This record gives sequence, structure tokens and C-alpha cells, in this order.
Amino acid sequence: MHKSDFKIFEKPYIYLDSAASAQKPQVVLDEIMHFYQEDYANVHRGSCALALRATELYEGARQTVADFIGANVKEVVFTKGATEAVNLVASSYAQTLKKGDEVLVCIAEHHANFVPWQQACLLSGATFKTFDVNDDGTWNLDDFQKRLTKKTKVVAVAQISNVLGVLNPVQKLVKLAHGVGAKVILDASQSVAHMPVSVKDLDCDYLVFSGHKIYGPNAIGVLYGKQSALEVLRPYQFGGDMVDTVRVEGTTFAEIPACFEAGTPPIANAIGLGSALKYLSNIGFQYIEKQEKNLFKKLILGLKKIEGVQFLGSPDLKTELVAFNIVGIHPDDLNLILAKENVCVRVGHHCAMPLHTRFGVSASLRVSLGLYNDEKDIDAFLKALQKAIGFFK
Repeated sequence: MHKSDFKIFEKPYIYLDSAASAQKPQVVLDEIMHFYQEDYANVHRGSCALALRATELYEGARQTVADFIGANVKEVVFTKGATEAVNLVASSYAQTLKKGDEVLVCIAEHHANFVPWQQACLLSGATFKTFDVNDDGTWNLDDFQKRLTKKTKVVAVAQISNVLGVLNPVQKLVKLAHGVGAKVILDASQSVAHMPVSVKDLDCDYLVFSGHKIYGPNAIGVLYGKQSALEVLRPYQFGGDMVDTVRVEGTTFAEIPACFEAGTPPIANAIGLGSALKYLSNIGFQYIEKQEKNLFKKLILGLKKIEGVQFLGSPDLKTELVAFNIVGIHPDDLNLILAKENVCVRVGHHCAMPLHTRFGVSASLRVSLGLYNDEKDIDAFLKALQKAIGFFK
């Protein structure tokens, strides 16, 4: 049990919203503060001891990320979040896609892996297409194969939906997409904190995740790309530290990944992310997966006993998060009562409006687990939910 590693739980919060953002262990906060107090300087540009130390720590964090996902260090780009990482890729493709090309996105995608591709198609004249999920929340691979054509240039999907919580068969989809020459961008924001993720095993062309969902600071994210996939991208932002030479006649850019990291990067946040990944690695995913599986089973069994619960997708296929509604009660109303009981969950469309439309609802209540949760949290939530339902019956 690792709740004691998180100072915030000295207060009586029942925090079940880690899919939105995870709490930060003290070791990560200490690492960030230590950098600001003892080692702070800008990176890559100085030769003094502080500048060299800051660069060593920053690039060391990049190596930690690379090791964590099984990548080459040159294939790791730091961004301000998963959203910016997707936008970096989509903005480049917006300049190369053309009329007749197609982009295929799952209807379940978070807006961050949906809207950038929609806009890239609007700018380029390419066709934006979606494929469906089954009623149980799994990918409809028959629909995917019908919509996948030789015109498909990009496929954008999540390893785990932030609403459905189903672990998707990424490798099968990647193989199908590569069969027609399409590139695959995988949103791993909901998976990397809960299970081992290997980019070599997945064989995706791009992968993104955010630091704040994996017990690290916010305003830091990761774009992984195969070297060949990164080489076709155009820089997203321009300025200092991403250039090789600048002349009036023109500019040449630095090598990958520096060409995608314009200006002063989020140094402390990258170091904090590296610390969070080391923290997770020290605990081990074998422990994390076992603990979360047992807690999630308890959560689902408890919800199934409550009259009127309607799950989005099958509850038996979910991993660390579940979205549901109570018949006859708006989720916003339930959330008001839960909040008064110090229970922190998420309510709304969870940045997945097309998916909620597909299931015929405008919003849902979502519960998601982190490694700091325990059985007392689940009991407290179920008790508070029953109280909230009783208030409106």
C-alpha cells in the first residue's frame, strides 16, 4: 500500500479520478524542488557547472522515458502534454495530406486524438473517417476493416479508452493499418500508468502520453516516434535551440529530437516525469496490476448490486476505470452529493462527446483507480453513491 507516499492523503480525500490526473508522490515533488534549489540552469547552451548539470538531468530524464517504453533515446520528444504531442504530429500531416487521402479515427477517442485530425483534414482537404465500437465497448474491427482503404494515411486510436476502459488489441490493428501503408498514432495516456508499454511490441509509428496521469507533474508530455516516422514530420514551433544554422537566406534545423523542442523546454517537469517513472518502476507493474485488478473487481461487483446502474460498455471487460449512469438521475446531481462526502470522481462527457452520442447519453459518472487506492476507498465510494441515489429517490 503506497498511500503514505502521497502527502495529499493526510487529508480525508477519497480520490477516484486518476484517469483525469494522478496525485504526485513526495519523491517526485522533492526531485523537482531539489532541481530548482540546487541545480537550476537552462539546458544545452552553457558550459558552466550548473548548465552542464541541468542538461545532464534533463537528458537523463529523456533516457528514463526511453527505457520505460523500450525506445531509442533519439525517438523521444518532450512536449507540454499528450495533447500537444498529437497536435505536433497532426499539424505536420496537415501540410502533407491532400484531397483523396483519408484519416481513420475511432469514435471513442479523447478529443485530443480526435479534433486535431479532424482539423488536419479540413485544412488539407483529406477525408476524416471514424470507425465504431461494439456495444460492449470493444473495437468493431469489422467496421475498421471496411473503412480502412489504400487511401488511409493515418489511423489514430487509444490503447485504453478514457471512458470505456477496455484494453484494445493494438497489435492487430497496427498490422492491418500497416498493410495498407498507413501510419498509426497511439494514445497511451490511460495505459502507461497501469501496465508495461513497449513500443517495439506494439509497433506503432507514434505514441503519446502525458506526465500528469502517470504520477508526474503537469505541463509535460511525451511523443515517441520511430525515427523514420519522426523524420517525415515538420517542426511544430520555431525559435531557439531547435535550429542548426540561421541566416537571412534561410534556416536549417537541428537533428531529431531537438528540432521539435523550440525554446526553453519544461526542464523541471521533465526531471519530475523521470522521477515518477523511476518510482513506478521501483514498485513494479506486477504489483500494480494485481492490486488494481483486485480493487476494480470489488468496485464492479459493488456497482452491479446497485439498482439502476447502466454501464457504458460491458463492466466485465474494463480495466482501471468505469463510466456509468443511474437511471433517472443526472450524473451532475450525483456528483454534488459525492463531493460533499469528500469523494472525488469525474462527471461529464470526459472529452469524448462522439462516444457518448454513440451510446445515447450526454454525460456519465466515471470512477478510476490509482496505485494509492485501497478497499476503504471503494467501500466509501459505494456508500456515498448509495446515499446520493437515496437522496434523489
